[in-house]
Amino acid sequence: MIYIIGIVFFFLTILAYMGMKVIYEHVGWPLLVPVATTTMLLIVLLLATNIHYETYMTGGKWINELLSPAVVALAYPLYRNRGKIYQYMLPLFAGVASGIAAGLISGFAFVKMAGLDRAYAATFLPKSVTSPIAMDIASMTGGIPSLAAAFVVLSGMMGAIFGPYLLKMFHIEHFLGIGVGYGNAAHGIGTSKAMEYGKEEAAFSSISMTLSAIVYAFMLPVAVQYLL
Repeated sequence: MIYIIGIVFFFLTILAYMGMKVIYEHVGWPLLVPVATTTMLLIVLLLATNIHYETYMTGGKWINELLSPAVVALAYPLYRNRGKIYQYMLPLFAGVASGIAAGLISGFAFVKMAGLDRAYAATFLPKSVTSPIAMDIASMTGGIPSLAAAFVVLSGMMGAIFGPYLLKMFHIEHFLGIGVGYGNAAHGIGTSKAMEYGKEEAAFSSISMTLSAIVYAFMLPVAVQYLL
């Protein structure tokens, strides 16, 4: 019975996302980004039907398995725009470096002001890295991997929702700034959002996400060890 419920919710998740995407494309309001609205709808459904998350994941895990090939598929816009990546190499690396610095400084400042203990601080800090790497970093530094993944998803949704408003506020219109901003701050979900702007934005968002993940994977465990 549990597996039947999981399969039902597997298809419900896909249908809910498709429906929310249609609404989002019709309305165009950033607050209705499909990842966020679908997540909220599923939470309401699970609470209303009193179905545990573990039961949902018997079917939902197959959606999760699609994350890796989806990330690999982002290599295509990278390849198509490799010439522009070489052309903008210096501002690209400068943007990624400044984004990483801002993420680290703001993250450590928050955990210090909030007075989080080491376990929760180590769980929160990898929020700007893609989920698999964030979970590994949290595990290495004494954090909670599953909760770290939740923080990653939350930060990605926040970036996709509020990113358009921030870009408009600061008059950022160049594809490099848009791509690096989304990829650096909102990783995979941000890259998905960047694809709405164009292929160039998606390419720079993808490489920004990748470079950030690599640097975070080396720097964050050391920073946690000496700064917490």
